[in-house]
Amino acid sequence: MGGLDFSFFRWDILGPFIAKGFVFSIWLTIVATIGGILFGTVLALMRLSGRKWLDWPAAAYVNTMRSIPLVMVLLWFFLLIPFAIGRPLGAETSAVITFIVFEAAYFSEIVRAGIQSISRGQVNAGYALGMTYGQNMRLVILPQAFRNMLPVFLTQTIILFQDTSLVYAIGAYDLLKGFETAGKNLGRPVEAYLLAALVYFVLCMGLSYAVRRIQTKIQIIR
Repeated sequence: MGGLDFSFFRWDILGPFIAKGFVFSIWLTIVATIGGILFGTVLALMRLSGRKWLDWPAAAYVNTMRSIPLVMVLLWFFLLIPFAIGRPLGAETSAVITFIVFEAAYFSEIVRAGIQSISRGQVNAGYALGMTYGQNMRLVILPQAFRNMLPVFLTQTIILFQDTSLVYAIGAYDLLKGFETAGKNLGRPVEAYLLAALVYFVLCMGLSYAVRRIQTKIQIIR
């Protein structure tokens, strides 16, 4: 039985297999992060509204999503939703919708904690200037909260990028699928999976280092 052979680890050989998957993984991460933050902010504001008819549905949604494995939600949107609407969504579309609605639950908790971290004095100062609740939230609270939340947002985005590998389960062509395809076509599946793990490790470690640098700068500004 031959040993491991990584001689094929060159861009001219792997590029045609992994380029498409890499682009999709990055695109999915960006879209899901933006969509998740926007939807998550709405959920957080609903939970902080003080109105039960807004708080309870948002809390139920967040707690439900945080209690279900992501791969199950992927399968729901890929298999059950098309069955309900009578037409397929496609693997990529299912992945985008799933990641936005799933990650929104996690981003909402980050936003809620960030808003609650702003001192009551800042809130009262806004009201003292004659601002409405919406103006106070938009001009005083959220800008400070988002600055405080930036490192946590970025950390969650790194986790999101790692989770994009789960779209493999519904057949979407992501970075992991690209390496698997390369391994099958080149006859080196074990090496391909090892290289995929190495690429994910290097990317996530690099991003984690960048997050630590950003967090340090934010602490200095404070």
